[in-house]
Amino acid sequence: MKKNKNDAKLLKKALELGMAFAQKQGFDDLDKSVSSKDKVECIYRLLVQFRQITPLPEDKEDGPNMKHKLILWISRLLPPDHELLQ
Repeated sequence: MKKNKNDAKLLKKALELGMAFAQKQGFDDLDKSVSSKDKVECIYRLLVQFRQITPLPEDKEDGPNMKHKLILWISRLLPPDHELLQ
C-alpha cells in the first residue's frame, strides 16, 4: 500500500462521508464511545453491502486494509484538484 502524507485526513473525510451515507440509508449515528477501529469496520461493511466498494478477500479483512479501501474510495470521490490529494 502506497502511503500518502494526507492519509489520516483522507480517512477522516471518508468516515465523515461514510457516516452521512449511513444516515441517508436510515442508520443511526455512531456515538462517541465507538472506537475508531470499529467505525472503520462499520463504514467499510456498509459500503460493501451497498456496493460502493469491492470487498476484500476474507483473509485480508483487517484494519489497515479496510482503512486503505476507505482512503481509495474517498480519493475517487474527491475532485482531482482537491487539497487532500496533492
